[in-house]
Amino acid sequence: MTVDTPTQTTSEAELLHTPMHKFHVQHGAKFVPFAGWEMPIQYKPPGGGPSGIVEEHLQVRRTGGLFDVSHMGRLSIKGRHARRFLERMCSRRISDMQAGQCRYSLVCNENGGIRDDVLVYRLDDDDFLMVVNASNREKIVNHFDAHKGDLVLKIEDRTLKTAMIAFQGPAVMDLIGRFSSEIPTLKRYRFTEKNLLVAKVLVSRTGYTGEDGVEAIIPANMVDMAVKLVLKDVDASAPDSPIRPAGLGARDTLRLEAGMPLYGHELGEDVCALATGLGFAIAMEKHTHEHGERFVGQDALEKVRDARGPDRVLVGLTLEGKRTPRQGMKVMQGSDEVGDVTSGCLSPTLGHPIAMAYVNRSVHELGTKLIIETGRGVELEAEVVGLPFYKRGK
Repeated sequence: MTVDTPTQTTSEAELLHTPMHKFHVQHGAKFVPFAGWEMPIQYKPPGGGPSGIVEEHLQVRRTGGLFDVSHMGRLSIKGRHARRFLERMCSRRISDMQAGQCRYSLVCNENGGIRDDVLVYRLDDDDFLMVVNASNREKIVNHFDAHKGDLVLKIEDRTLKTAMIAFQGPAVMDLIGRFSSEIPTLKRYRFTEKNLLVAKVLVSRTGYTGEDGVEAIIPANMVDMAVKLVLKDVDASAPDSPIRPAGLGARDTLRLEAGMPLYGHELGEDVCALATGLGFAIAMEKHTHEHGERFVGQDALEKVRDARGPDRVLVGLTLEGKRTPRQGMKVMQGSDEVGDVTSGCLSPTLGHPIAMAYVNRSVHELGTKLIIETGRGVELEAEVVGLPFYKRGK
């Protein structure tokens, strides 16, 4: 197996720009550094309308938003042993995937912690694509290289050669239906490849907002043309546009309402995969199926499962008022510390604060009353609720 990685490096003063950087500048983006990239966190409101992350969030819930997610890593994995290798690296079954299907999975370390959460696309029998988190791209490539052994396959890091754009919201599929009859018929977690002149564009019915929509992987030099095609009849800078750009700020509050974990918050190397509530993505028996393999970290997870399970589990919390819980705040029951907040926000859709937290198994039942310590002498009353906080209607 050979590993091809981008040679471009960055320093704090030399952040990478995505192929959509010009688009962001034209739409008044406010930039922040993120995992080596200069990324838009929010945009200047068009026509002097309401500003900020909340309005972008509500725009996506009402009609639609356009997100640049090109900072996410995109790894091509192909070759005779690609399936076998991915079975070993991923917690989810891979060999039974169909061409045109994608699956969410975890990549674990030997202790059952989480190196990353990824999306695996199967293009052909021995041809796969994996989308990884921006902050973990180099770590995952190194992890794969350390476990390749004598398997015959090739990994190519295509992050800098491509862009990735997400269109999310209830109006998105109608908009896309104006130029494609196939894409709106895709089932969830399915994808298709379309021709854009001489280039291939991969479009999947996936997202990270809790809304319907698609994510598209596009050659870097085709980004302007692809955006113009989708927004041909839409002025994304108009205040009443059904599709407007949204930044990382809105993406975070949208995914939190949808109960979707974020690496570095709910997921990490020291977080037991069985504590995350992502049981659907952990196939502990997959090695018993044809072509199945035991995955890295499975031994450790079996020991946890066969004992009494993880000591702490991920739960949702709702609060009254407007004070927002933040990552790292202690969760208390009486004078006992029983957990820690991993993410929190004042939910723009629901109108009250929400949070996710890891808490002791003894207090994880729905309806349990807890206290969040802000560290400023203020205590916030919270109640354990089911996830997700928000689920779109059919």
